[in-house]
Amino acid sequence: MAENQGLSALFTQEYSSNVELLLQQTRSKLRGRVREGSHVGKMASPINQFGSVVMKQAKGRFSPLDHTQPDTIRPWVFPTPGELPLLIDSFDRLETIVDPQGPYTQSGAAAVNRWYDDTVIGSFFATRQVGTDLASLTADTFSTANFQVASTFGSSAASGLTVAKLIEAKRILEHYHNDLEMDRPCIVIGSQQHADLLNQVQVVSTEFNERPVLVNGRVQQFLGFDFIVSERLSVASNVRNVPVFVKSGMYLGIWQDMTTFAEYRPDLSGRPLQLLMQTMTGAVRLQAGKVVSILCADTTGADITP
Repeated sequence: MAENQGLSALFTQEYSSNVELLLQQTRSKLRGRVREGSHVGKMASPINQFGSVVMKQAKGRFSPLDHTQPDTIRPWVFPTPGELPLLIDSFDRLETIVDPQGPYTQSGAAAVNRWYDDTVIGSFFATRQVGTDLASLTADTFSTANFQVASTFGSSAASGLTVAKLIEAKRILEHYHNDLEMDRPCIVIGSQQHADLLNQVQVVSTEFNERPVLVNGRVQQFLGFDFIVSERLSVASNVRNVPVFVKSGMYLGIWQDMTTFAEYRPDLSGRPLQLLMQTMTGAVRLQAGKVVSILCADTTGADITP
């Protein structure tokens, strides 16, 4: 049959007005899991810390007192500004049935939420600044000798996340007098570490647990830990550095929470709409002994999103 040339000229193409974001982490997984506060200025001390003192036997009747003063320390947090400018061309908006302002805003908000997590993650094992004031600041490095579980712990070669490593991390927290009943520990793991746990009978079998550990196929709590799955942990030489911490051990300072500005740019051709996402945050490890590192063999690599 000969093609109807007149009708084919009227054929149309239809495009959906539905939109969705490509796969990425869209919400912060660590806000609410650490201490948080608002600040102004170029630096801030979120807490004043006092050391322990030792009770002494009384010297005797009318003897002079031997006074003791606890050591004091202030950890400091320094802010880093972040911004994300997004331009929407005014002429492009006339040629599409999809208004990009909504998806652009959602994408920007997701980027800001990842920024919060990256700020905290980058401070788990970073060198922090401590001192009573700016003039007395000293660097305090994370002690791998005291607060790290080796990648080979409980095995002859580097291994993934094991129950033995979790028990050792819990032992370290308890050894440094963390009250795990009052300050429940969290552990941030990657997808490979979650898979490691799912492959261990001690985790998934009810024979080893009073009640099922899996909730909809996920390990959410085990051995008193709350588990947070994130692909944003650093990986070096196929080893992922997994942080275990109590809430009082980490701090996120907010100088400016996520703020969105929408304004037209008359200084640019076409007077495009500019969406500007801004935030200003900083994080610090508050105490040695409240954060533990577990090294886990991992060949999956770093997060695939920006």
